[in-house]
Amino acid sequence: MNIRLFFYTLLMSTVIFWSARADVPGIHPAFLHALTDLRDARWDLEHHPGDSVVREHEENATAAIDRAIKEIMKAAIEDRKNIHVRPPEDAQLDHPGRLHHALDLLRKARVDASGEEDNPEVRGLRRLAIDQIDVAIHETELAIYDVEHNA
Repeated sequence: MNIRLFFYTLLMSTVIFWSARADVPGIHPAFLHALTDLRDARWDLEHHPGDSVVREHEENATAAIDRAIKEIMKAAIEDRKNIHVRPPEDAQLDHPGRLHHALDLLRKARVDASGEEDNPEVRGLRRLAIDQIDVAIHETELAIYDVEHNA
């Protein structure tokens, strides 16, 4: 009889666990994908600095990424996401070079951060993050332009 009680308890615990998780957003929600892409883009810009022609754009983009990460982390925490989860980078990288790689990651992070949000408390934070991602995209595009046109 104890064995039946054990399996019944185990079954009910499993059902309750998965039922409770049904209301929790996925393990790798868009905020967390955006964080991964932003961190990787930042790494590209910071750890492989270009010459003085593009350094200012890289520094401006990195500062904007830092601000975007801060806002997305606030929004993710407010939305009860585990900010320590690091889903794999999910940007489709079609261009050679670290600046193009960073730009692809930033664009993907923007898409991830722009997804539908049903929690009104994080919409403002998300908007601030998207604004900073846009700044980082613009600065990275300027850096690419400068490199390609030998400015």
